[in-house]
Amino acid sequence: LRFPQKLWKMLESSRFQSIWWSEGGKCVAINKDLFEEEMLGRAGPQRLFDTQKVKSFMRQLNAYGFTKMKRDDQRSASLPEFLAEEAAVSAHSQILYYYNPCFNRAHPWLLETCMRR
Repeated sequence: LRFPQKLWKMLESSRFQSIWWSEGGKCVAINKDLFEEEMLGRAGPQRLFDTQKVKSFMRQLNAYGFTKMKRDDQRSASLPEFLAEEAAVSAHSQILYYYNPCFNRAHPWLLETCMRR
């Protein structure tokens, strides 16, 4: 399978906890540390990708037209709310979001148009 098809199958599978659909099926969410352990740490026939490094996986996403999405980080003015938001953001900092207009859960037929640059 090509990279986009492998990625799609992973997202549709309930076996993996480190990668999932987010934003209504428009983005790919990846828990960076868990992904490294769960997916890239596999060996032999269990291995899904040719790489063992997250950076290489991200380069592959970029090669297929995925762009990293930034979170909207509007912060509160009050100190207690700001500190609570900071704690939530640090817990969320390991989660990466990637978007590709041709990679949408609601439109699986677009997957065929997802080509390497």
